Amino acid sequence: MDRTAWHELPPAARQAVERHSGPVEQAETAGNGVMSRLACTLHTASGRVFVKGTRLDDNAAWMYDYEARVTKCAPRAPRLLWQVEAGGWLLTGYEFIHGHHPNLAPGSADLAPLVDTLSAMSAAPWPEAVRKKPLPVRWAGFFPADRPHDIEGGALVHTDVSPLNMLATVDGIRLLDWAMACPGPAWADTAFSIVRLVHAGHTPEQAEEIARQVPAYRAAAPAAVTTFADTVCAVWESREKSDPLPHRAPLIAAAGAWATHRTLTMA
Repeated sequence: MDRTAWHELPPAARQAVERHSGPVEQAETAGNGVMSRLACTLHTASGRVFVKGTRLDDNAAWMYDYEARVTKCAPRAPRLLWQVEAGGWLLTGYEFIHGHHPNLAPGSADLAPLVDTLSAMSAAPWPEAVRKKPLPVRWAGFFPADRPHDIEGGALVHTDVSPLNMLATVDGIRLLDWAMACPGPAWADTAFSIVRLVHAGHTPEQAEEIARQVPAYRAAAPAAVTTFADTVCAVWESREKSDPLPHRAPLIAAAGAWATHRTLTMA
């Protein structure tokens, strides 16, 4: 996505932001990891603020408002500071979080904080005031028709627990970018993380051993977890066919390894 730099915003938009943040002394545009028209860190006299947004006439503008509403309710998420509409732009300010992307490889010191964060996330209910298609609807056509209830649930599920969406801090792991969140099983994000752990070098058995430290995952029905593993593999394979990207093949291989392990476990 083509980025808009802070200084390229209309003056009315910048002035509206500065009424909340104070005068901006410096602005750093984010790299490719954030899919937003504008994504930048603002340096002000009172500290740093992370801002993301897009034009109000963008077809995806509703997602920014949706993400802000979900983030407000999400555990381990950046604090929502403000949201403004000005100069034809919708802009949201979030707490700036200092940290590093966690290392999920075997033996990493970030694994214990990951379990702690996944446990906290699994206890968060979906905010009823925010309407969003639940995970079974999002994945319709990819999971067995005779197991419709396996991936139902009323928890707040991030759905994209990539290390690039996490920051390991002195206070634990924080999770960013809640735009793809939806209602689902309380154990879903932990299940998603199993694929990331396999991708980082764990065997499926080792990854599941870590996942079982999360109470919600430990309590999940084994058959439901197997349905989830098969479905996430099918969904990612479909995405790769329609929109091939270099990073997807290793993740699909990891998802496939986990799905095979689940099938053998259930046999």
